[in-house]
Amino acid sequence: MRTAVDAEPRIREIEVTDRAIVAHLVDGRVVSVPLEWSLRLSEATPAARMNFRLADDGSYGHWPDVDEALSAQGRLTGMPAPQPGSRSAPSTSRERVRVAKKKRFRPTAA
Repeated sequence: MRTAVDAEPRIREIEVTDRAIVAHLVDGRVVSVPLEWSLRLSEATPAARMNFRLADDGSYGHWPDVDEALSAQGRLTGMPAPQPGSRSAPSTSRERVRVAKKKRFRPTAA
């Protein structure tokens, strides 16, 4: 028996408001994240925010005017979009922990 937990999340519709990116998933869930999670969308015009397409059978949304792509899985796992010009965001929770540990400040011995 399949459940929503083991199925790949798919987006049915996306809304971008002045405050949030809202994804309506095909299984009935609605996921909302702050607009600031995507620098490109937060700085985009309202027309550019409305110009998107669902890609890969709804696994992510793409905004061609601002070259932004946000996955359904990323919204569910609470992963903000990578900043423009940065390396892509870590893809797994184990990798996110590894990257976070690398970024910690460690004073050197004097």
